[in-house]
Amino acid sequence: MRSPAELGHVHWHDLTHAHGPAEDVPELIRALYADDDDTVGEAIHELYGTIHHQGTVYPASAPAVPFLAHAVLHAPGRRDALLVLLAVLADHDPQDTESPSWQGSSAAAVCTELARVLPDLLPCLDDAERAVRRAALRVVAAVADRLPAEVRATAERRVDALYATDPVAAVRADALVALDRFGRGAEAFDSPFPEVRLAAAVLAAERSGPPYERRTVDVLAGAGSEPDPGDDEFPWASGVSQEDRLTDLLTRDADAGLTAAARWIAAGDLGARGSRLVRRIAETWRDREPEAVALTLAALPHQRDARAAAHCLTTIGDWIERLPEPGADLRDALYDHARGEDEAAAPALLALVRSRDPRALDLVLRNPGPEALGAAASAFPEAVDRLVPPIRRTLAAGATGNGAIALIGALERCGAAARQAQPELLDCLRTRRAAVVAARRIGRAGIVTPETIALLDDAAGSTDSSLSAAAAVAHHRLTGAADTALRVFEDLLAAPGPVHWHLSGLQPLGSAAAPLLPLIEPMLTARYEWTRMAAAEAHHTVTGSPERAVPVLAALIGPTPVGLRALRALASIGRIPEELRPTLRSFASSPLRLLPATPFAEVHPDEELRTLARTLLARD
Repeated sequence: MRSPAELGHVHWHDLTHAHGPAEDVPELIRALYADDDDTVGEAIHELYGTIHHQGTVYPASAPAVPFLAHAVLHAPGRRDALLVLLAVLADHDPQDTESPSWQGSSAAAVCTELARVLPDLLPCLDDAERAVRRAALRVVAAVADRLPAEVRATAERRVDALYATDPVAAVRADALVALDRFGRGAEAFDSPFPEVRLAAAVLAAERSGPPYERRTVDVLAGAGSEPDPGDDEFPWASGVSQEDRLTDLLTRDADAGLTAAARWIAAGDLGARGSRLVRRIAETWRDREPEAVALTLAALPHQRDARAAAHCLTTIGDWIERLPEPGADLRDALYDHARGEDEAAAPALLALVRSRDPRALDLVLRNPGPEALGAAASAFPEAVDRLVPPIRRTLAAGATGNGAIALIGALERCGAAARQAQPELLDCLRTRRAAVVAARRIGRAGIVTPETIALLDDAAGSTDSSLSAAAAVAHHRLTGAADTALRVFEDLLAAPGPVHWHLSGLQPLGSAAAPLLPLIEPMLTARYEWTRMAAAEAHHTVTGSPERAVPVLAALIGPTPVGLRALRALASIGRIPEELRPTLRSFASSPLRLLPATPFAEVHPDEELRTLARTLLARD
C-alpha cells in the first residue's frame, strides 16, 4: 500500500485516464481522507469517471490501486465503496487472460497491483459491517485467479469460513461465488438460505450453459421469486445487479426463462421482475410471442401504478399482431385500460387497435392521437373515410415532429381518400412541419397545381439536404421534368460526407437519373458499406441492369441493418446468387432474433429478414 504522502513519487502527468492526462488523480485520492462525506462521495464518483470509465481502465488505473487500498484501511469512511471501486477496476473474464490483448494491458496491471495489496485487505472480510464484508469478497473474487499460491491459500480459507459461519445469508452467497472463482464448486441447492441456493443455481447454469437442468431451473424460479433475491449484486458483476444478471442468464434459455417468469408473475411479479424477463425473451427469441403476451397479461393486475402497467401494455402491443387470434379476455383487458385517462391508456389503445377489436375505432375517433390514427389506418382499411377527417384536423392544428410524421404516415395507408388532405400537406411543406415526409407524400399523391409546384421548387432550394432531395423527387413525379432533380442530386452526391440516403432517394427517377451515373459508379467501391449498398440500388434503378449491382449487394448480406436492406434490394432485382442460399437458410431457421427492433418500423426487422429469406428460398 502507499499513503497520500507518496503521491508525489508517481509521474501522474505522464499517465492518462479516460479524459486525458492524470494530473487530477492525486487530488481525488487526497479527497478520500476528508471528514466531509459529500467530498468523499464526489471523489469516488470522479474516480469512476477517470481511472475507470464504462468498463475500461487506463495507464493511470494500476498506479492508483495501492493508494486506494491505503484509503480503504485509513480513510474515515466509505470503506465498502472503495473496496467495490477496487473490485470494479480489476474486474475481468478469467478466460481472457491468455489473449494477446491481456499481456501488458492496463487491466493486467491493475490485477497485478491488486493481488499485491490483497493480503493487507483480507481483514476487511471480518469487518462488522456486512456491506464491507460483501465488498471485500468482491475484491477477492476479482483477482482469485491471479494470486500467488500462499496468498491464495490464505484468502480461500478466510472465504470458506465466511461461507460456513457468516450470520448474513447474502454474505454466504457472495462467499460461494468467490469460492467458485477459486475453482471450488459447492453443492448448495439444499441450503436453507434462498440467497445461497440462488447463487448456487446461477453458478451451475453458467457452468453448464443452456439448456439448464430442471433442478437448476426450479431453484432459479423458486429462489428468484423471493423479495430482493440475493440482496444487491454478485461480487464479480461490474455494474450489474444480481437481478439483471439473473435476467440475462434466463434469457439465454427461453424455456427456462418463461418457466421462471411464470413463477415470478404468479408470486406477484415483484418489482416487475417476471414481466421484464418476458419482454427480454420476446425480444431475443422468435415465435415466443403467444407465451409472452399471455404471461404479460397475467402480470398486468400485479402492476403497482399506471407507469408499470404501461410497460406491460407496450409489450402486449409490440407482439399482439403476431398472435393467431387475440382472445376476448385479452381484448377486454386492453379495452378497460384504453378507456382510462392515465398513462396506461395510450399503449392499451394502440394494442387494442392492433388486435383489430371493433371497439378500438370508436376510441381512436374520440381521442385521435397520431400513433393510434396511423395504426387504425392499417387495422381498419374499411374505415379510412372516417379516419381522414381527424387526421386532417390534427395536422391543421399545427402538429409537429414525430406526431406530424405519424399523421402523414397514416395518410399513406388511407389510399385515394388521403387526396382530401392535400391542403394540410401543402401547409406542412410551407411551414416546414415534417416537411420531408410531406414532400414525399405530395409527390405520390399526383395532384398538380401551380401552388404545389411553386412550393416544391422553393423546397428544392432548401439548405436542408433531405428536404431538397425529397422536394426535387416530388417535383419530378408531378411534372415529369428531371432538370430540378438532377441539379439537386448532382450537388448532394458531390458534397463531402455520407450520401447513402440521397442515393436511396433516386429510385423514383429511374432512367431519368442516367446523367448522374459518373457520380454513382465510383461509390460502388466506397469504403462505407451503406454507401456501397445505396450505390448498387441506384445503379440498378438507373440502368435496369443487375450485373454490377448484384455482386455488391450479395457481399453485404448479413444479419445487420445494411444486410437486410441489401437483401431487400436483391429480392426486388430477383437475382439471388446460389452461394447465398446457406446464409438465407440460417436467416429462415434461426430460433434467435437476428435483428433487434427499431423505432417507428412498421414490421420488425427480424421478421422481415426471415420472411425475405423464406420467400427467396422458395424461388426456383
